[in-house]
Amino acid sequence: MHYYLVPRKKPSLLSLIIPCYNEEEVLDILKKRLRETIFKFQVKTEIILVNDGSSDLTIVGLMQWAKEDANVRVISLARNFGHQIAVTAGMDHARGDAVVVMDADLQDPPEIILEMLKKYEEGYDVVYGQRLARSGESFFKKVTAWAFYRLMKILVHKDLPLDSGDFRLISRRCLDALNGLRENHRFLRGMNAWIGFPQTPVYYNRDPRVAGETKYPLQKMLKLAMNAAVSFSPLPLRFSLGLGIVVAVIGFAVGVYALFRAFQHFILQMPIVYNPGWATIVTLICLIGGSILISIGILGEYVARIFEESKGRPLYVIEFTEGIRVQKSPVKKR
Repeated sequence: MHYYLVPRKKPSLLSLIIPCYNEEEVLDILKKRLRETIFKFQVKTEIILVNDGSSDLTIVGLMQWAKEDANVRVISLARNFGHQIAVTAGMDHARGDAVVVMDADLQDPPEIILEMLKKYEEGYDVVYGQRLARSGESFFKKVTAWAFYRLMKILVHKDLPLDSGDFRLISRRCLDALNGLRENHRFLRGMNAWIGFPQTPVYYNRDPRVAGETKYPLQKMLKLAMNAAVSFSPLPLRFSLGLGIVVAVIGFAVGVYALFRAFQHFILQMPIVYNPGWATIVTLICLIGGSILISIGILGEYVARIFEESKGRPLYVIEFTEGIRVQKSPVKKR
């Protein structure tokens, strides 16, 4: 896609949003790495650290960091709301002309932000990091991640970039549009693609996690995939329709075959060589019953999301903040 780009100056303020969940082991390394990197930006930078209901001493480390650095701000959520909601909380309170979302584990190196800022100056509103390689991860993790992004491109949005997570720079006008989308079940990568605006990648090799354990094991990846598919696409519903058609065709074919064998036996007086008996009946019952249950389950996922959205609850609840003027979480108008 071709964009009409209008060059711009560097942002007068850059907001760096970092969601944290049980990152006690990472914080000292993260703090040192950012101190070594931020001065290279030549841009005033605020760091927004979002504690997503951590069960370890993460919040203690975040508060100590805020006391040491006046540019550090802390948002502590009342419980664990999940990565996507924690990022949303940070974006709601970011004051910068541009924001950068990154994780605390330093798998996405902050040095890449320099390249993102250059693309921002060229006129791009979204600059996302696209991974060329994933160091320190198992073969299984790499294969499942590869499949995840290609499946999401089919289910969520045709413009969803491959092999790119939430590590990205977003301009203020794009952020304002993104903050206007208040659905409860959030897939920020898909929402960025849906909004549009000029977008471009910067390529990098993903580093191993510096400490701690991954916060996105297979179970959470599957949950994120399900959430993204159901929240952004009607394809699962169409899949249930297709499954029903396939089962109906199989049932029709078995019925035709049964009539043909009956014709051979009763009209042509041919002996029945093979009688499927109970096995055929059980197979058909399982096919029909399974397809019905799958279809009801998929439909139930959509109904459950309608139910959640109809409540009109805020996306998150803030326990306390440090260095941030608390704003009310935007709530959808009914």
